[in-house]
Amino acid sequence: MTDQEKKVPNYMKFIIGGLAGMTATVFVQPMDLIKTRMQMTGVGTAHKEYKNSIDIVLNVLKEEGLLKFYRGIGAGLLRQATYTTTRMGVYQTINDMYKDRTGLAIPSTAASIIMGLTAGASGAFVGTPAEVALIRMMVDGKLPASERRNYRNVIDALVRIHQEEGIKGLWTGCLPTVGRAMVVNMCQLASYSQFKSALHNSRLQMDGILLHACASCMSGLLTSVASMPLDIAKTRLQNMKTPPDGKPEYSGSIDVLIKVAKNEGVLALWKGFTPYLLRICPHTILTLVFLEQYNRLYRFYVLGSDGGSSL
Repeated sequence: MTDQEKKVPNYMKFIIGGLAGMTATVFVQPMDLIKTRMQMTGVGTAHKEYKNSIDIVLNVLKEEGLLKFYRGIGAGLLRQATYTTTRMGVYQTINDMYKDRTGLAIPSTAASIIMGLTAGASGAFVGTPAEVALIRMMVDGKLPASERRNYRNVIDALVRIHQEEGIKGLWTGCLPTVGRAMVVNMCQLASYSQFKSALHNSRLQMDGILLHACASCMSGLLTSVASMPLDIAKTRLQNMKTPPDGKPEYSGSIDVLIKVAKNEGVLALWKGFTPYLLRICPHTILTLVFLEQYNRLYRFYVLGSDGGSSL
């Protein structure tokens, strides 16, 4: 069997994709917490208000301690183990199928977009329960003690959500989560392939980790701008509590976007953009670089071949 015929098994594409996302999350979890708390600023009077990202950092250090930047890390890792495992596995699988059927080394822009949308929607649906737990655990420290949910860990969070809100509670905000993931993956995965091809074929002739890092950074910036409003909608819906009168603050993602724009200004749809960018860019870079390297290591040590790209 030639090197070209040796391929990473489909099940390993899922495992490697999840490992890449989980590794990246260990590095960016603090920025995710900062981003989430910024997005909840302006919601109700009980929430602690922050002036900016630096104010959040100082408050967490002063009132909660350094380790609290990793509040919800278990849920964050579970989210990657479900969401990223599914989306990266699905994307790599259909990407390889496309290449085999068309004979094209680089998928067309339209094909990349469709593959990104499919992978994003699949991953988001599977990962929503962990996402709900993650958002609530990260926001908890922002609430007064009497209103905190005080989940002990991600398993306790999932069990209590199911007990208190039913199976539907685990998929709270599923639609905006899927919508955001489709936008993220359409921009992130599809643009990554295109940026990587353009940089490699340009006068710079980039290759290796530098090529992967530069393409990931450009992809992360585009992804941040496009997906931020849907991320705000997702965050507020998943953290929302139903009051005694049974009338929730928001009826859906469109309602969130309209109310935020009306009450806080259109630019509030990009509230927390700096920590979001500082979270999604490194996460995009680290996930895709780790994905490329894990695949390369698997090919070298398991398949006995070298070279090739996963995306």
